[in-house]
Amino acid sequence: MSESPWWRGAVIYQIYPRSFMDSDGDGVGDLPGIIARLDHVASLGVDAIWVSPFFRSPMDDFGYDIADQCDVDPMFGTLADFDALLAKAHALGLKVMIDQVFSHTSNAHDWFRESRESRDNPKADWYVWADANPDGTPPNNWLSIFGGPAWKWEPRRRQYYLHNFLSSQPDLNFHNPEVQQATLDYVRFWLDRGVDGFRLDSINFCFHDAQLRDNPPKPEALRIGRGFSPDNPYAFQYHWYNNTQPENIGFIERLRVLMDGYTDVAALGEISSEDSLATTAEYTSPGRLHMGYSFELLVDDFSAGYIRDTVQRLEAAMDGWPCWAISNHDVVRAVTRWGGGTAGAAFAIQMIALVCTLRGSVCLYQGEELGLAEADVPYEALRDPYGITFWPNFKGRDGCRTPMPWTGEADAGFSTGTPWLPIPDAHRAQNVAAQDADGDSVLAHARRFLQWRRTQPALRTGSITFLDAPEPVLAFVREQDAARVLVVFNLSASPVEWRTTQAAHPLDGHGLPMGELRDGSLHMPAHGLYVTTLDAAG
Repeated sequence: MSESPWWRGAVIYQIYPRSFMDSDGDGVGDLPGIIARLDHVASLGVDAIWVSPFFRSPMDDFGYDIADQCDVDPMFGTLADFDALLAKAHALGLKVMIDQVFSHTSNAHDWFRESRESRDNPKADWYVWADANPDGTPPNNWLSIFGGPAWKWEPRRRQYYLHNFLSSQPDLNFHNPEVQQATLDYVRFWLDRGVDGFRLDSINFCFHDAQLRDNPPKPEALRIGRGFSPDNPYAFQYHWYNNTQPENIGFIERLRVLMDGYTDVAALGEISSEDSLATTAEYTSPGRLHMGYSFELLVDDFSAGYIRDTVQRLEAAMDGWPCWAISNHDVVRAVTRWGGGTAGAAFAIQMIALVCTLRGSVCLYQGEELGLAEADVPYEALRDPYGITFWPNFKGRDGCRTPMPWTGEADAGFSTGTPWLPIPDAHRAQNVAAQDADGDSVLAHARRFLQWRRTQPALRTGSITFLDAPEPVLAFVREQDAARVLVVFNLSASPVEWRTTQAAHPLDGHGLPMGELRDGSLHMPAHGLYVTTLDAAG
């Protein structure tokens, strides 16, 4: 284990700063608040934290619209606060990864303010500008993920600019070498400050098709998956030209050369393309990103067969290192998305064990260790522009972003002010303090499992081989050197029996409900897990 880099097989805990802990009573979480609660994170047995954007921003997309990549927004604190966060995390043995948003900026960024003024200023070509069609319409049919055309008219230049996301998030022109260099410069700024790595937001969106070719239509039957509802016109196209261009590979390789000049750092790419698994394999080839993850396990599909097929397809395609997540700040929490409204603690515990036993690194989202379900945020309390646009068919991302419940008090120990999003009563009942005191809570089980996982080289860095098993049984073997570990899940809410001769020596110590081997059959409780070492011939 000591010979592997820290990120290979690491569990990375995602912190959404607005919702983690508020230190100054304004209702919004901040960097000092993170510092105050880092001991909780360290107690879980994770290896690193990923901190979502805390940079200067108008907050149209809550920090993913950056106005200055090298400064902290006053809402979150100061650069000195970030340095203190970095020092505290390192003292606790936690690596620190931060978000980087390469593909676009805020329209409040100085670069864009200069670029939009004329067609001949020093930054005129730093964003994607295009003339209108003869009839005044946008230059092509590209669409924004947040709804409607991906082009906005700018009267100063009498041109359209591209925005794959909100209209206040103009896309940078990565075909311009100066843009690439400026991006690498601010990456270097944070590396020099001591960060251990980056989560790269929408990394395949950096380059666009220079010819601005139209995206072809997608048949109605295929307008599913990848997190885009058929209610969103974005699902009506194959997105072949507005992202995932071949030139992106060269830039990723330049980024890797820069990062290889530093010790023990890593880049994790978020990838969403027409074939995200193939793109993830391509982007994590040697000399490119250290890790990649896509949305394949962040969708509604949930079955043993779907999980097995997804992982096997990626394993067959890649020679790099995967990372898996089943919840984050952009999707409905897994306890609700996969477990429905009635899933209880056993399901929440099982989901942590599942994502943490697949081959790869892991991103756990704040609150998963508590078993939090999706919050039902009423329309009048919504803050997410995505949800406001597509209400009521899609309620947006606010339901997974509500503040962490630290105590059972009215404010859940999150803030002395009014929280920026409401905290559900059900979340207050699942607060950290109460679960700390309960040895059978989701939190207690998660801690025991994550700490035990760190002692199992096969589960951190070993290979994975799936076994034939009927629904709802998911079974695979993780192997590292001489260690062979069988992992079996019952993904249903009812007991199941699976006939097998594989099991030999049950592994205890992980603290989760165990199946039992009797007379050649594995008897699995609802949402059960069975972990065992295998004999050499097993």
